[in-house]
Amino acid sequence: MLKTFLAATSVSALLTGAAAAADLPRRAPPPVFTPIPVFTWTGAYFGINAGYAFTEDQTIRTIGNNGPGAAPVVAPFNTNTVGNVLSLRRTPAIRSEQDGFTGGGQIGYNLQFTPGSGIVVGFEADAAYTDLSRNRSYLSAMNDPSTFRQSLDFLGTVRGRIGYAFDRVLVYGTGGFAYGNVNYDAQFFGNAAARPLAYAGRYSDFQTGFAYGGGIEYALATDSFLNFFKSSAVTVKVEYLHYDLGSRNVLVNFTGAAPVNGSYTTRFTTEGNIVRAGLNYKFGSY
Repeated sequence: MLKTFLAATSVSALLTGAAAAADLPRRAPPPVFTPIPVFTWTGAYFGINAGYAFTEDQTIRTIGNNGPGAAPVVAPFNTNTVGNVLSLRRTPAIRSEQDGFTGGGQIGYNLQFTPGSGIVVGFEADAAYTDLSRNRSYLSAMNDPSTFRQSLDFLGTVRGRIGYAFDRVLVYGTGGFAYGNVNYDAQFFGNAAARPLAYAGRYSDFQTGFAYGGGIEYALATDSFLNFFKSSAVTVKVEYLHYDLGSRNVLVNFTGAAPVNGSYTTRFTTEGNIVRAGLNYKFGSY
């Protein structure tokens, strides 16, 4: 009888304890840790740019050529007649300064060695329209008119980039290959009443050279009004480039309307500077 009572008491106590435990609040699971992503410049990108282009040291020089059986000649604005022969002289440099709008696009790829802050290397290729054109006229003391025209239709570059990232701010230098389509034109007129075209020469083709410069780029925050994609992958930049497409000799030939046969060589140079802003979209959010 006693054993039966003790067994019943134990079972009752166990059931009562289980019921009380069921009424206790349950322990919540530990929160899941989500690390904050660190911005990296690594990735491919594309974008647009626009700015201002201007030249500083562009010059045009002309000298006379001595052809077989032809008298030496010089540019009409530098003629010195001795008997029936024109003396051979160099002309002073004519400056051909230009300035105008430039706009285009670019693609590239960056590689950052350490997330957050660190060294960034990459490459970029761009092409842009350039509103650079200049006509120059010259009238010598002997009334010999001369006209020159020089233009750069577009400019493209393929450059390497190296810089240092301070989290979302990238400061970089850049340099590499440059190319563009140039147009050179030289016309020398006689000093007769009809102003006949005595000598003419023209060149229009690709010219190659180099470009170098530097800039600063910033990755926009997600809530920036300029971040149209509402992600962390939009960047803005400001950069300076100096380009040099070298020099080109243009043969200015006799047209038959000059008193003396012969030809000239006019040498054009193409170099200048670009200051521009750009907007890039980088593939991937970070």
